[in-house]
Amino acid sequence: MKKPLILIVDDEPDIRELLEITFNRMAIETCSAENVHSAKSLLNKTDFDLCLTDMRLPDGNGLELVDLIQLMAKPIPVAVITAHGNMDTAILAMKKGAFDFISKPVDLTVLRQLVSTALKLTGPINTKERRMRHLLLGESDIMREIRSKIGKLARSQAPVYISGASGSGKELVARLIHQQSPRSDHPFIAINCGAIPPELMESEFFGHKKGSFTGAVTDKKGLFQAADGGTLFLDEVADLPQSLQVKLLRAIQEKKIRPVGENQEIPVNIRLLSATHKNLAEIVQNGSFRQDLFYRINVIDLHLPPLRERSSDIPLLTQHILTQLAEANGTAMPKLSDQALTALQQYPFPGNVRELENILERALALYDGNHIELDDLNLPLLINQTTDVVGYNPALGTLEDYLEEIEKKAIANALEDNKWNKTAAAKQLGLSFRSFRYRLKKLNMED
Repeated sequence: MKKPLILIVDDEPDIRELLEITFNRMAIETCSAENVHSAKSLLNKTDFDLCLTDMRLPDGNGLELVDLIQLMAKPIPVAVITAHGNMDTAILAMKKGAFDFISKPVDLTVLRQLVSTALKLTGPINTKERRMRHLLLGESDIMREIRSKIGKLARSQAPVYISGASGSGKELVARLIHQQSPRSDHPFIAINCGAIPPELMESEFFGHKKGSFTGAVTDKKGLFQAADGGTLFLDEVADLPQSLQVKLLRAIQEKKIRPVGENQEIPVNIRLLSATHKNLAEIVQNGSFRQDLFYRINVIDLHLPPLRERSSDIPLLTQHILTQLAEANGTAMPKLSDQALTALQQYPFPGNVRELENILERALALYDGNHIELDDLNLPLLINQTTDVVGYNPALGTLEDYLEEIEKKAIANALEDNKWNKTAAAKQLGLSFRSFRYRLKKLNMED
């Protein structure tokens, strides 16, 4: 079996020798260059499996090699060695496509982990794209582009910030990045930052030693250690308190954590993904979220569109969801009428895919066993109103409460316009009398 071949680029002979000895002990062959010119020449003549380059070189810097490798017919992973504390350079390298970075003085344990992970990257970028179609559904241009980006992001260790409205599939995308990556045989740990009490956050993230505080009766591993070798996904990262933001920043930069009550730092090897439905840039501006942490987690931004911006995907999503629901309930696959499908494609879906799932699950319980009709969907009255659904504010209550208030106002206005004639009010709203009565009962408006 052919041994992996790594290109080492560094102008210091002692560093090159240390790296060569380290890799040879890992059964990896090496080839060295002392400057950018020599490295470019070797890259043109030899097929390498990985390039490890210092940033500061006599005739240029490592970013030139990062750019060159991205333009190759078959790009290889490239990792950069940066001066201690020079995170801005490391972030720039990863934005340009570098696989990962390591700081001087080089920690050999961290280096071996980095190289082992990088060497798992084989095959073209889109080898799993077809498989991904069955998980991240949609044939719209924007969904094809997102699947392509996921394939590329899976080949990097750069922190990814996934933005998008609630229900748009942020955790699903994070899982797909993990599953497509060389870390897929290690844990994927997802945590909702808004669901942990602030006083327990440090212990949950970094673990604790027995006796470090009241109630700490045993040693406990934190989420970073639980995800070691794999991926840590921080959902609703905007909800992190300031005190933990500082510690998280250090853990990302140093790739080490310190459990509560522990004197020594522990190396951790994780890929960090984060998400929130809030506008994190605005939260940074008002001072609630650290700007330096925002730059660290937002090396690459992946935005997920709301469902209303890809309505052409709704028929495919609807069929998939109904198939799953029918299988779970042990019933025949229901059919959707043309009128019902048209209504779904016109509805703005403030709750995104999650709301579509809820609407179809409810329809499956209400329909008569033949076709799911428009009445069975019981869509909120946003289709017939001019309400600005984009203006929903979570501070005003849950999405369900918000939609109920809109429905109540629409129904009350229609009843007043028609002097409380329910049949006329239903007609004005474009509803059947059966559907109108269902809504009156659901909203406690029968009197």
